[in-house]
Amino acid sequence: MGIGERLKAERERLGLNQTEFAALAGASKNTQYNYEKGERCPDANYLAAAALHGVDVLYVVTGVRSPQAFESITSEEAVFVELLRSMDESDRAILGRTAEAFAKPQQK
Repeated sequence: MGIGERLKAERERLGLNQTEFAALAGASKNTQYNYEKGERCPDANYLAAAALHGVDVLYVVTGVRSPQAFESITSEEAVFVELLRSMDESDRAILGRTAEAFAKPQQK
């Protein structure tokens, strides 16, 4: 998996489309598309802006998750996160609906 694919995964993790993500990182939709396709590589200014909005830049650049990205979740939760990331969009949607059906409402 290359930088473009990991950048796309981070964008999808944040629930943003290419236009929204590009705007928060200070780029055009066309530039975002080129980054995700691996035709261009993002520069430091773009990555710094993306990091301010929750992008794990270490992961985007190296493929290794930043330690703080997982420090608040259990190892069991981390396994679920990795499984979720390996699914295609339609399977993630099905799993999301299933999880919502099984989730217990939070007490207020």
